[in-house]
Amino acid sequence: MRTAHILHRHGTWSGAAAPCALDHAARLVRRKRLTTDDGNPFVVDLAQTVSLDDGDALELDDGDRVVIRAAPEPVLVVTGDLARLAWHIGNRHAPCQIQADRLIVAADPVIADMLSRLGASATRAMLPFTPEGGAYGHGRTHGH
Repeated sequence: MRTAHILHRHGTWSGAAAPCALDHAARLVRRKRLTTDDGNPFVVDLAQTVSLDDGDALELDDGDRVVIRAAPEPVLVVTGDLARLAWHIGNRHAPCQIQADRLIVAADPVIADMLSRLGASATRAMLPFTPEGGAYGHGRTHGH
């Protein structure tokens, strides 16, 4: 089976690549078997765990590339007092995608209930989820 040992970050590569759509959870990889959108399996075997971003490419041992796409997944689109709501979401260490007019969080009934109690509007949707990375540039936060 073909193996990917090299990661090219979005904007640092060009050319043809087979797409592989992954949700937010599946984009955290070190060693994992994946399949391109057209059904071709490959193995990711990187030196360390990384959070793949939409547009990153994995280079396979035969020189082919696979471009990572953020797959649509169940999310809550949040509107209201965004600064206050973002503080409460962050206080629970929930991943959050921040946009000028809305916040997007993973669909979670506990978070949805909290947001409702805070007066937010939280609408279910199926969207690519690309939350903010960690404050220290590591992509995801695992500790506090």
